[in-house]
Amino acid sequence: MELRRQHQQGYEFVDEGQGPVLLLLHGLFGALSNWHDVVREFATDHRVIIPLLPVYDMPLTQAGVPGLVAYVEGFVAAVGLPPSFIVLGNSLGGHIALVYTLKNASRVSCLVLTGSSGLFEDSMGGSFPKRGDYAYVKERVGYTFYDPTVATQELVDEVFDVTNSNSKCLRIIAIARSAQRHNLSKELAKITVPVLLVWGLNDTITPPPVAHEFARLLPHAELRFLDHCCHAPMMERPVGFNAYLRRFLRTTEATSALVA
Repeated sequence: MELRRQHQQGYEFVDEGQGPVLLLLHGLFGALSNWHDVVREFATDHRVIIPLLPVYDMPLTQAGVPGLVAYVEGFVAAVGLPPSFIVLGNSLGGHIALVYTLKNASRVSCLVLTGSSGLFEDSMGGSFPKRGDYAYVKERVGYTFYDPTVATQELVDEVFDVTNSNSKCLRIIAIARSAQRHNLSKELAKITVPVLLVWGLNDTITPPPVAHEFARLLPHAELRFLDHCCHAPMMERPVGFNAYLRRFLRTTEATSALVA
């Protein structure tokens, strides 16, 4: 299925399906298409919403985790989401999801994190892509995946374009530094909603020990690993990722129904 983009009050987003809301947040070099297989699976019985985060063009003074959280808060208000919904985040999107939950605890019914930053991340394999070097950019983008061929030419071209734009690079660097500064280890105990952690067993950017640390610090977390998988499980292992997500949602939604 093709993801149809919508525009409302200055926000660009995908809005597919009906039912309980799944709010999906992509990472620093991510895109709406990163969640394609989640949309295809869950739009049959959920309302799946993906805002395009302004990581490349937001005001430089706001380029950071707090600015992106504020953007999500504005988006939620503009689109008129229900009082409570499910939040999923990959990489930087997971970091934003965590801070959003800390600031808006009553709005988040449960949380799903995959390859999330917030404790530690080795951004782009430890170095920022070199400008004008397509082969280097291709190698670094491939580093995000267990199977480098998952890094399509379209994705590599997009990152290459970013690295050759001074204004985009400045924002990416500012956001990456902000994420490193905003360590959440002392805050995670405050998140009391159910949390599903789905991690690539071969993640080189937020390695498995990071997932175990999230599981230790979050009071109600369950951790699942996918083998032969790196930093974006919903892209590399969509069947396994969706199976874990489906099982988690059935459990949490059934529990919510009993409480109600």
